[in-house]
Amino acid sequence: MVITKSQVKYIQSLGHKKFRDAEGVFVVEGPKITGELLREPNIRLRSAYGLQEWIDGLPAHAGAITAVDRAGLERLSALTSPNQVVAVFEKPAFPPTDPKAGVQLVLDGIQDPGNLGTIVRLADWFGIAAVVCSPDSADVFNSKAVQSTMGSIARIPVYYEDVAAVLRRDPGMPVYAAVLEGERLYGMERVRRGYIVIGNESRGIGPALQNLSSRRITIPRIGQAESLNAAVATGIILSHLVGT
Repeated sequence: MVITKSQVKYIQSLGHKKFRDAEGVFVVEGPKITGELLREPNIRLRSAYGLQEWIDGLPAHAGAITAVDRAGLERLSALTSPNQVVAVFEKPAFPPTDPKAGVQLVLDGIQDPGNLGTIVRLADWFGIAAVVCSPDSADVFNSKAVQSTMGSIARIPVYYEDVAAVLRRDPGMPVYAAVLEGERLYGMERVRRGYIVIGNESRGIGPALQNLSSRRITIPRIGQAESLNAAVATGIILSHLVGT
């Protein structure tokens, strides 16, 4: 099939948050993540453009999948080296999360989409109930964030709210704030319900959220590195506080 200018323009427009929000969709690229999302019951394919070799390898699927050649795929793709398929999915719909159910991650100003996507993937791995982001955090449906979730975006609810207001809803809920100066993480008891707050990549957690925390926790530093990547720090914290 020959790709039209309007199709190219539409896919390219979804690189902007306001158009993704208006349409309620997001773009993914590549066979692995597309194949995983096609198997998820919580998410619906709007359209996909793939090489015939990729389509031939699919199980029977009723979605709107169109065969294109490599030239057509290159016109649609935002990648330097397009990878077999570009797909548009509708954003998953999740019910409101029970604030008392399990452990939730609270992200204060996580601005790197790759970090955000990896954190969502970690949340999926460790069985986190939800991820709550401050409004100034990166958009989880940014293409880089989506790719970094590796399909977890269909399973983990991600909300954008006033995170301070979220933490005030239930004063009895434990709030663990990841800071540079706090209790040593190693050896702490496992968390069964509560909030774990991860701060901005450069400035950390804001003072208002720190004041709402019940415990300040730290990954002990042995070497001379000034800080840890936000997603790496999240993985370490979850492995010690939530992992079995």
